[in-house]
Amino acid sequence: MGRLVVIEGLDGAGKRTLTEGLTNALRAKGASVAKLAFPRYGESVHADLVKEALHRGHGDLADSVYGMAVLYALDRSGAADEIRALRDAHDVVLLDRYVASNAAYAAARLGQDAAGEVAKWVWELEVDRFGLPHPDAHLLLRVAASVAAERAERRAAAETDRERDAFETDDGLQRRCAAVYDELAAAGWFSPWHVLDGVAGVDLEALAATLLA
Repeated sequence: MGRLVVIEGLDGAGKRTLTEGLTNALRAKGASVAKLAFPRYGESVHADLVKEALHRGHGDLADSVYGMAVLYALDRSGAADEIRALRDAHDVVLLDRYVASNAAYAAARLGQDAAGEVAKWVWELEVDRFGLPHPDAHLLLRVAASVAAERAERRAAAETDRERDAFETDDGLQRRCAAVYDELAAAGWFSPWHVLDGVAGVDLEALAATLLA
């Protein structure tokens, strides 16, 4: 069975860039790699409902912390068999966002920390009830919320299909979410965590060696 590695971080932290760079580094070491990103826009009806809600569709759906969290969870639940199949066929499966994203953003929206009730509820829903595969490692790409926001703005200006959504434009939410991510990492939530400096850069060759050890 291959290793399941989750990449987490704020919107604009550089997760997609890290995924691509790490994929190349792992393949250079002879590992076969598969990638999957959540939400699965264009592939999952639940993900598409999320996107529409975050751009002010479906009335006040985006205002419901639990309602949005359920949609995110259902998107991942629908991909559980695909994740298992990819894990069986590859040395490493990289996931851009996973269960911790739901815990971090829901907690941040409600002003709770990583030990709060909503993070426990996310665990009970996605891990206990939906039975999502357990990751072997989390990579937290850590940047200041202001840096992530600036990057997200540049991305939105450069890519017509990447307009910033309601969560990305909420600077206070992003700061609170960063704090919850730090707490999840410190607690080793769901798997061991590796905290990476998203500003100074990541030694991809060393990281690939660590993940394959």
